[in-house]
Parts: sequence; C-alpha cells; structure tokens
Amino acid sequence: MKLLLDTHTFLWFISKSPKITLEARNQITDNPDQLFLSIVSLWEIAIKVSIGKLTLQQPFETLFPHQLRINGIKQLEVSVSHTALVSKLPFHHNDPFDRMLIAQAITENVAIISADKAFDAYGVDRLW
Repeated sequence: MKLLLDTHTFLWFISKSPKITLEARNQITDNPDQLFLSIVSLWEIAIKVSIGKLTLQQPFETLFPHQLRINGIKQLEVSVSHTALVSKLPFHHNDPFDRMLIAQAITENVAIISADKAFDAYGVDRLW
C-alpha cells in the first residue's frame, strides 16, 4: 500500500516523538518502498523554520535529504491534476498545505498517515 506522510507525521517519525502512534510508526517501518512525502510538506517546514515556528537540530538542507534517503521515502511532486483538485475541494479543512496533501492522496490513490481527523471529511484513507 502506498502511503503519504503528513508533515507532522514525518517530523514526529524522524524525531522518534511519542506523539506518533505505534500503528502509524509500524505502517511507516513496514512499508519502506511505499512511502511518500510531498514537496508541499518540505515547503511547509521551510516556512515554519523561517518564521521561527519550528527549530531543527540540523540545517534544513542537510537534515531532509538525509532523512528521506535513510528512510526510503520518495518525494511526491505537485502536478497540475493535484492543483486542479484543490480548486474543487470543499472547505472542510482550511489549511492550504493540508488541502494539497488531501488532493494528492485522492489523485494518487494513496493512504495518508495523519493524526488530523479533518482529513476524514474528504473520504481519504487515513491511517493513525
């Protein structure tokens, strides 16, 4: 099963945070060839770092390529079909980053690993 990691899921996974559920952690570790992280998540992290809302233990440009590589996570780019779907999504969720992740999950037919229950309103397969 292909899995898209929500931004917080990815951050909690790489930091070994207790906030991530055992089920979510197992889904990630049991599916190393099926893991995706959207470029949107990296963009969101970069913005949060730049405004001081998030602090990283290593430089952004070092930490994330390394974590993607060692965890076998593939980068999911944004396509025209993803953006087209965002324009049609109802506003159950107002966060623009999450709306794009929802559109990507729907378009690519992948499950999303997220604690965010608002995703459920879109009918995506959310694991947590």
